[in-house]
Amino acid sequence: MDATDLETFIAVAEGSSFSRAAERLNLTQPAVTKRIQRLEASLGTRLLDRIGRRVELTEGGRLLLPRAKSLRAEMADTRRLLENLRHGVSGTLDLATSHHVGLHRLAPVLKTFSDRYPQVRLDIRFEDSEDAHELVRRGDSELAVVTLDPKGPADLAYETLWDDPLTFMVARDHPLAASPAIGLEALARYPAILPGLATYTGRIVADLFAARQIEISAPLSTNYLETISMLTRTGLGWSLLPRSMLTPDLVALETDAPAQRRTLGRVTNPGRTRSNAASAFIGILETFAD
Repeated sequence: MDATDLETFIAVAEGSSFSRAAERLNLTQPAVTKRIQRLEASLGTRLLDRIGRRVELTEGGRLLLPRAKSLRAEMADTRRLLENLRHGVSGTLDLATSHHVGLHRLAPVLKTFSDRYPQVRLDIRFEDSEDAHELVRRGDSELAVVTLDPKGPADLAYETLWDDPLTFMVARDHPLAASPAIGLEALARYPAILPGLATYTGRIVADLFAARQIEISAPLSTNYLETISMLTRTGLGWSLLPRSMLTPDLVALETDAPAQRRTLGRVTNPGRTRSNAASAFIGILETFAD
């Protein structure tokens, strides 16, 4: 089996599409088809079925996919081990971060790292924090700098870098702005603008109100905190946002709830050999921690 053919198979399987795989791998669609045909010929079995516009895994494809991902991870790990023998800091660093952390925390870290290690190519993926965790878990990203899961998954390694206090906020022309001290039950009578309740930040809000058996109405929902801030400034509802996002056109609300906060930090996979580039990046990252 050829490593490039396996990588192509994984891309087609994950995207359920030859065209999406071609775009992801920067190949033509005929080149992707040729690689899949070559892999199927070498294994003596059909791996993929085209059904309409979708691509479905055959029984053989379903059997191969987790093993192909495992082989890819092993090869990447071996490559890092050999590269580390040179004691140089070069190659590619696969990094995942959320839009909010990337925008508000990472700029000086990336600048310092790029100036100090110009031989390293940074491959940065902007994802929701939950998706970034999964990328690290699968080995698709070597590390992530994101909002940490409050429950702390046992299979990943965490390091807290920044404490991120959260504050209830409304626009200055919102009815609640005139009397900014309010109980949660009264607050819940007004519409909220919140991140999805499946996100770590959304879960903080959900758990807070659920603990008091208070239902909240959140007709507007998005996972991008900058968008939530913009919608809150228009007066469409209240939100719970990082204190650092409090601007002159927003008013902080005092509630009868305990102080809320989330933690931002780095996520790595303890089962993966760390590259010299990742070690160097983490060293710089720690100098910017609170």
